[in-house]
Amino acid sequence: MTYELTINPKSTYLHVIVTGQNSKENVGRYLEEIRNECVARGCFRVLVEERLEGPRIGAMDVFQIAEAGSSKARGMFTAFAYVDVNADGDLMRFAETVAVNRGVPVAVFPTVADAERWLLDEASLHPKP
Repeated sequence: MTYELTINPKSTYLHVIVTGQNSKENVGRYLEEIRNECVARGCFRVLVEERLEGPRIGAMDVFQIAEAGSSKARGMFTAFAYVDVNADGDLMRFAETVAVNRGVPVAVFPTVADAERWLLDEASLHPKP
């Protein structure tokens, strides 16, 4: 495993920071690990702050990750905010579109502060039952 997850529980969500090497395999594995952590903690509101290093993965790999991850996450998350601090271009928006079209409430943000604001707004609009 060439990545590390740091999980910081907040009052209404989990803030997950991912560091390490950027690869299709690592992204798929860390998303699976986040799903498992959410189940174990009973928290389905997440902010992922991806800080992976190295070459960006290609559009087809991004599509495959988003499609596979969405099929496993559909109906699980109430809000999933995503910040890739090393992203360039529109690939993260593409991944967001793939996930949203498959029923996963994902939103991509340029900064952690923007993602936190969205999660807090979502929490006030959709409080836990």
